[in-house]
Amino acid sequence: MRNRQGLGRLLGHRLGRPFGWLWAAYGTSALGTWLAFGAFPLIAIRVLHAGPAEVAALSSVGAAVGAAVAVPLGPWTEFRRKRPVLIAMDLVRFAALLTVPAAFALGVLTFVQLLLVSVVVAAADITFRAASGAYLKTLLPAEDLLVANARFESTAWTTTIIGPPLGGAAIGLLGPVATVLADAVSYLLSALGIRATGGHEPRPERRQAARMRARDLLDGWRYILADAALRPLFFNTALFNALVMAAQPLLAVLMLGRLGFAPWQYGLAFAAPSIGGLLGSRLARPLVTRFGQHRVLVASGVLRAIWPVGLAFLGPGTGGLLLVIGVELGLIFCCGVFNPVYTTYRLERTATDRVARTLSAWAVTTKATTALLTAVWGVLGGLLGPRTAIGLAGVLLLATPLLLPRRTTAPLSEPAPAPAPGRL
Repeated sequence: MRNRQGLGRLLGHRLGRPFGWLWAAYGTSALGTWLAFGAFPLIAIRVLHAGPAEVAALSSVGAAVGAAVAVPLGPWTEFRRKRPVLIAMDLVRFAALLTVPAAFALGVLTFVQLLLVSVVVAAADITFRAASGAYLKTLLPAEDLLVANARFESTAWTTTIIGPPLGGAAIGLLGPVATVLADAVSYLLSALGIRATGGHEPRPERRQAARMRARDLLDGWRYILADAALRPLFFNTALFNALVMAAQPLLAVLMLGRLGFAPWQYGLAFAAPSIGGLLGSRLARPLVTRFGQHRVLVASGVLRAIWPVGLAFLGPGTGGLLLVIGVELGLIFCCGVFNPVYTTYRLERTATDRVARTLSAWAVTTKATTALLTAVWGVLGGLLGPRTAIGLAGVLLLATPLLLPRRTTAPLSEPAPAPAPGRL
């Protein structure tokens, strides 16, 4: 018995076989996504000979329209079993992405098709994330949510480290269309993994009329804005993510253009610091155990905001490269701690019958805000120069901790779900 207990401690906290399948499915699809990272712009440029405006539209317009399409899917998901929704969204992404290599093989691939596929995938991504959060909350008891979210976070950073180099090698050998095919297959494997979780999931009960009304589309936002704990966190995360992402294209222009960094140096500057995300996600649970959830949430939320302003002082050569690596390492480490803690806090603060709508509204707002600020910062970069625009984003990020929850708030009182079958 002691040997088995020791083995259990060595292997870590066990969350059961259903979660294991869900975790494997997440890792598979995440790896596929990173393998195909940048594939659509490359296809647009190399195969379809698209210009800069068309390439920018793939990320900005595709994400924005996809977010708009996903708005009614949040309420729709809320009152359905989440596991079938997860499988359906994986299959939708599989089918949509599969049309790209099929059309390429037939010689009929167009830019409009790439744009439509990006919209479908963006909408399915948002719906999948909303349903997966709701499913996780019913799959595990509340005390295991932080462990689960930390494992998802560590997996995300692991695939970030290994995915792009493998994808780059695959693109060099086989072309970008091959990585899109790999991404499509990863969603099929994810759907099979989610199906293998098994178990019986009760159908959620709709408390109001059976037919969805127009006002139901805003339920997620109403719930967030009415909650004193969720409201500041909602604005904090949406603004933080948008400002960080808005500065990335300008940083690429600065490093690869004016400062003369080689592409491999640019890739190294963002791949190597991802190790900090692994470390941060592993420390999240021990830090919460020792200092408490609210302290860790606020401390990591404050610390992650102080790093990006340093990028405004970027210079050429080895010193500049080390500066970027150091800034990104600090930023990603703090995000690695913050993300699983905030994700768990958000799930705890959200009623079970509101999770899908809340997470959907959260993701839609984050994607739309990111698309908007990326466009705004593109204009600012042209007017003020990329360095000044990057510095402005960094200064604004210093104010985002003011939007963190200021008080410790007890989680909602809800009955804990029964342990999943096969739980160890």
